[in-house]
Amino acid sequence: MTSPDQFGVFTTDQLDECVEFFRVHGFAVLRGLFPESGLCTVEAECAAAQQRLAAGELPDHYGTAILVDDQVDQPPLPNYVTYVTDLSPAVTAAVTHPVLADLVGRWLPDDHWLLEQQRFGVVYQDARPGPDSGYTRIGWHTDWQSGPHLDIWPAVAFTLHVDATSPANGFLRVVPGSHRWCTPAPFANANGAVVPDGAPPAGGHTGEAPPVQMPLGFDKVAGEVAVYCERGDTLFHDAYLWHAAARGTDDAALRRHVRGSFHSGAARLDGEHLDDFVKNAAR
Repeated sequence: MTSPDQFGVFTTDQLDECVEFFRVHGFAVLRGLFPESGLCTVEAECAAAQQRLAAGELPDHYGTAILVDDQVDQPPLPNYVTYVTDLSPAVTAAVTHPVLADLVGRWLPDDHWLLEQQRFGVVYQDARPGPDSGYTRIGWHTDWQSGPHLDIWPAVAFTLHVDATSPANGFLRVVPGSHRWCTPAPFANANGAVVPDGAPPAGGHTGEAPPVQMPLGFDKVAGEVAVYCERGDTLFHDAYLWHAAARGTDDAALRRHVRGSFHSGAARLDGEHLDDFVKNAAR
């Protein structure tokens, strides 16, 4: 019997089990893929890119405030470095790792592609909740709801954890199996965004309607679970999966990770940077 701390967690000699768990539950954690030496290089290169962005040494292209929940202007500490594969060879090596590519290839069609130069690319996120940060938490959503009118679905997102997660520094909340629901597209939850023209009314891997309405913010959802990761873990989740990020309880705690996504369908988007993409979608 699987213990709670092992639910959804797999090692590199359990790839078949990882693939099947993901298909059933919509998420999975792969542990032990990256050695500590490689993680240290990822950490150092991402931190250096963040400092360069904060110092104004990088073009605005590499930063955005749109992904920050509670303020419009870029906070003193940039919570996000976008297109980080341009700036970190170690990140590029990690997100193109053959094992990662093998897993994604089993979940998506053969013509899938890494979202690397569209929207916001691969992102380094520093999600510390302290006073120098614009980050708090992210309410319930599916990744599909960020662009229901786009021909880039289905998709699989990944998160490489630089720091382990816990209640102190925040963690992911997921509803296992919700990727099979046909979730409405309103996208009127925490951010109040408008559904773009041409979007279908709902999306998911089946036509089954959700048994409950997605909360407009951070309320409890029946059946949700907390997904805690260790340093170096790679968390995968389906683009149709209901998920939210809980705020950390310790403002001094760090929660840093690299995240991105692989997509099927159209390989090009009209808006290159996320700021431009959001403006174009609102027209």
